[in-house]
Amino acid sequence: MARYQSRPLARSSAAEGGVAAVDRALLLLSSFSEGDGTLSLAELAGRTGLVKSTAIRLLASLQHFGFVQRRGDGYALGPEISRLQAVHAASFTIGDVVMPVLRGLSASTQESATFYVRQGDQRLCLYRVDSPQPLRDHGRAGDLFPLDRGSGGRVLLAFSGAEGEIYDRIRRDKLIVLAADRIPDLAGASAPVFEAGGHLAGAVTLIMPVARCRPAYGERVREAAIELTRQLGGPVSLFD
Repeated sequence: MARYQSRPLARSSAAEGGVAAVDRALLLLSSFSEGDGTLSLAELAGRTGLVKSTAIRLLASLQHFGFVQRRGDGYALGPEISRLQAVHAASFTIGDVVMPVLRGLSASTQESATFYVRQGDQRLCLYRVDSPQPLRDHGRAGDLFPLDRGSGGRVLLAFSGAEGEIYDRIRRDKLIVLAADRIPDLAGASAPVFEAGGHLAGAVTLIMPVARCRPAYGERVREAAIELTRQLGGPVSLFD
């Protein structure tokens, strides 16, 4: 599947109400990408747009608090990052991120919004918000569905290396809208959601009767996938 490739980060001023020095220090931490071990001062300066003298001062403070450590002639992430990751992992539930986005997607379209993950040769409906309309499909969270039928399954297959024109199109567009692919008269619009490192986290899907499928719904789903990717720490650049 596609993976995020590190690239120079844009220089930015302080966030509104923030502190410029803190922003620059966090910019240095954000410049580390998956696969990076040790980065030289020149690499860090190049990725962040900071001058070396400023980067050195910020790195000294980050090193003091354990966020970076010196390794030979370069810098690596420090043990404090691992400690905070453990704290975050212990308190994090993906549903806390997914459910508000699904509720927003369902409210804006009045259709059922779901989040699928792959489970072996099937897909699991992990989270779902039902359409308020009486005519809708009646799937539930916890239900299993085929991978090779339905827009959500197609997305999961596409980013698991499936071959074929439809999967190439999904990988290119990061979106698929299908009618009657799994059940007659039922349509679905799905987009991939990525987590840190560009790994596929799942597929966000809007399900509706074919007669209620609107062209704008595909873009709504894609926007929801981008927001989920951002909140899960994934690279939103994959949607460019």
